[in-house]
This record gives sequence, C-alpha cells and structure tokens, in this order.
Amino acid sequence: MTSRFQECLRWLQDADLGPLLTRGRKGIEKECLRVTPTGDIAHTSHPRALGSALTHPDITTDYSEALLEFRTPPCADAEETVRFLEDIHRFVYGCLEDEILWAASMPCRLRGDEDIPIAGYGHSNVGMMKHIYRRGLGYRYGRAMQAIAGVHFNYSLPEAFWPAYQYQEGESGPLRDFVDRSYFGLVRNIQRYGWLVLYLFGASPAVCRSFVGLRDTDFKRLDPETFYAPFATSLRMSDFGYKNKSQRGLDISYNDLYEYVAGLCRAIETPYPPYREIGVKVDGEYRQLNDHILQIENEYYSFVRPKQVARSGERPTLALERRGVQYVELRALDLGCFHPSGLDAGEIRFLEAFMLFCLFTESPPLTGEESREIEHNQLAVARHGRDPDVTLQERGISRPFAEFALDLIGRIEAICALLDAAAPERPYGSVLNRQRAAIHDPSLLPSARMLAEMRERGESFVAFALRLSEEHARYFRDRPLSKERAAYFAEAAEASLAKQAEIERTDDLSFEDYLKHYYANC
Repeated sequence: MTSRFQECLRWLQDADLGPLLTRGRKGIEKECLRVTPTGDIAHTSHPRALGSALTHPDITTDYSEALLEFRTPPCADAEETVRFLEDIHRFVYGCLEDEILWAASMPCRLRGDEDIPIAGYGHSNVGMMKHIYRRGLGYRYGRAMQAIAGVHFNYSLPEAFWPAYQYQEGESGPLRDFVDRSYFGLVRNIQRYGWLVLYLFGASPAVCRSFVGLRDTDFKRLDPETFYAPFATSLRMSDFGYKNKSQRGLDISYNDLYEYVAGLCRAIETPYPPYREIGVKVDGEYRQLNDHILQIENEYYSFVRPKQVARSGERPTLALERRGVQYVELRALDLGCFHPSGLDAGEIRFLEAFMLFCLFTESPPLTGEESREIEHNQLAVARHGRDPDVTLQERGISRPFAEFALDLIGRIEAICALLDAAAPERPYGSVLNRQRAAIHDPSLLPSARMLAEMRERGESFVAFALRLSEEHARYFRDRPLSKERAAYFAEAAEASLAKQAEIERTDDLSFEDYLKHYYANC
C-alpha cells in the first residue's frame, strides 16, 4: 500500500468514519433498447404513457427513439437505488404491449443505419437541439455505434465528510476548491485502475453479425450469425465500440478543473475538416449542430466524467466552472445481462469501495506517457482481459494482469473492512470476495459465462440475448408495482408532458438564435 493510502486508512479508522462513508450518494443511469418479440429494434414512438423523453426526471431516451434511459435519484443505500431502478422497469413493462427490453449492451439484430430511429423531443428549441445533436452523431460515427447500451454509476461523498477530510489533509482555503481537487484526483485514479471494472463487469464479448457489417475484424465466428473475441470482456469499451479516431488527439486534461473545461471548450470551438464535408445545414435541414471536433461536451466519449447538474439552458462546462464538481460518473459498465435490472446492489457496493480506494490513493497529475499506458491497459483488458498471458503497464513496467488485479483487490479490501465496521453481515467484504474469486477463476466472469452458455445451448448472440430479455420481461411483469408506486410514475409522466408543452409554448427565439446564445456561454 502507498504511504498516503495507509495514512488515510488509519485516520478513517481512528475517527470511526466508516459509517459516514457508507452514506455516499449512489445513482444509476441505465440504457436499454426496446425490441420486438423477434429481437428486432422497435420502430414505434416513445410510448406516451412513459411521459416526455425531454422532461421526465426518471425515464428518457438516449440516441435512438428505441434506446430507453432510466435514471435513479442519488440514494445513500445501494438497495434503495436498485429498488428504484426495478420500479422503473416495472412501470415501463406496464406500459409496453408486446415489446421487451434488450438484456445486452451490444445491439439486437440491425438492418443498417436507417433501421435505427433517431430520438425525437418535440419542436421546442431545446428539443430540436437534442435531436439534431443525435443526427450529427449518426453522420459522424454511424447509428449502429449509438445503439450500444451501458450503465453509468454516479457517486458523490457525503457533504459532511469534506470539512473533516480537508482538515486531515492540512489544507486551507475554500472548501469547494479542495473538493474539486479531490474529485479530480479520484477521476485520474479511475482512469488508472478502471480496467479492473472492465474485467470484472464486462459483458460484451460477442456481437451480432449485423453489427459488424463489412468492417474488417480479427474476430472469430461462434456461428454464422455471431462474432466474438475469445478473451474479450467488453467489446463495448474497446476500439470496436465507443473508441473513435477523431477524438484520440484531443488530450483533454484531468489534472485540473479549469484545464478540463478549457480542453472541452477548445474541442467544441475547433473545426474538423471531415465533419465540414458533412455540412451543417444542407438544403434547409440541419445535419449536425456544428462542424467542430465536438458538437457539445457530451460527445466526448470518456471513461469517467466529473459532473455538476446543469440548470436549464446551461452548458455542462459552465455548470462545472460556476459550482464545481458535484459527483463523478463512471461510464464503463456493460449491462449485466444476468440481472433483470442490469446490475445488483453488490455490484454498486463494489464500485463504491473502488471509488473510495481511488480517492484515498495518491493521484499525481497525468503525463502524456501515462495517458498512453492508461489507453493501452483499458484496451488490453477490453479485448483480451481473460487471456492468462495478458500484461498491463504501470509506470513503464509490464505487470502480469492477475498480480496487478489482486494487488488492487487487497487495497480495496481494506476499504471494504472500513465500510463493514458496523455491519455484521459484511456486505462489502462479501462482494469483494466474489470479485477476488473471479480473478483466480475467469470462468466466473459474466463475459465468460455468456460465451459458455451460447456454446452449451447452441445459441447465437441474438438468441442468447433474446432468451434473457424474455426471462427479465416475465420477472417484472410477474411483479407489478404497488398502487402507490404506479401512481407516482403515472403522475410524473403526466407532469413531464405538461412541462414539455409549456416549454414549446413559451419559446421566443428562433432556433439559430438559440444555438448562438447556447454556444456563447463558454
């Protein structure tokens, strides 16, 4: 263990801060495709019974009209977070007819880009901006990549923790500045060690042939309809998924909040010749918001993001500058296809302990060389993580994967012991033991279980995912919401529709002026 990590642990133990740390806020954002009973992407509109995708706080859409996104509020208890996520699923299944939710991260059977409907958000300026941004993503990267689904884990420390931590660290000055520096240190360590999350929770080692299309790959064929990488954990997070060439040279700095904001603003303001060829407004119709490297901040496909809740019409970078980091969003999780909700409370607890390990471990500024090591490690684990011979880089030294992973697990175990201090059932230690076992035996990993089941049953990727999707649909339909919870979601849906109508009624700018005003705030 590093001396700083040991010092923090001693202080946390002596001050009995474990119970306080378990009260950190934990939220989930989960994406999933609506599909037909035959496993094809749904072409129906976002169901009106779910409310407005523009304004509903819990249920919206991501890229596609068929790509639902569920958002839980930040909860202090992991079980409460999962219960809310399950309630969303129950409500949605009560509104769907014969459609079901796709259980896997990689898409269902696709019949080309035009088979994927782009999400619509009404005719308000903000709604049009969201739609045109997605249209631009389709032109830039293809729609198929935007149909990939994932889980984002949102985490923040209890507010009562920060003054005590600042005092322990011997730092003076504004508390907000200390909190920002601490969160950015956490973010840098998530980048350094986030490959462990890809390994443990990656669940996308295979894809449908329709997703591969005519691209050249080194994949193997499991059957005529399925491509796979033998040792992959998360093709979603590999160079085959969200990685793209146009963003590789961005060099967004995570060493400082203001460097981070400046880097994103620079990318939004920098023209990119290949996107200029697409055109911005062609024959009177917008193809993209601009022809720059990024249309908006969210286009930057990062492993982790420091976040502040933006107010209406406020850019995310401006929200960060004005109010600092509110929480951290880990974006590296595949849908856990063996869980009806996509993940369980144990997984959330492990991620919480991992976040705390990253906070209390020394986190020097990232250099260009270390950033290249980070990219190497993430790609190596995403594509080859279960290969017994895979090695990772740490400060220029090659380390066997299992040795490096078990070293991290040992340090995270110390955090779990702290969090379990007042819990005889040891929920954090129990889930950590499961993860340690999966490092010793990779056949326990979800990525390995997927391939094993497909082989044993003679299933294609689509048949495998459709079977699990049907099982999950039955799980939720057999467990309907209570009247009180059903009323809560129904009222939220109606309120969101009214809110969208009010936004559309009160718009008083042309779309062109709205865009100019939006981009001026950088």
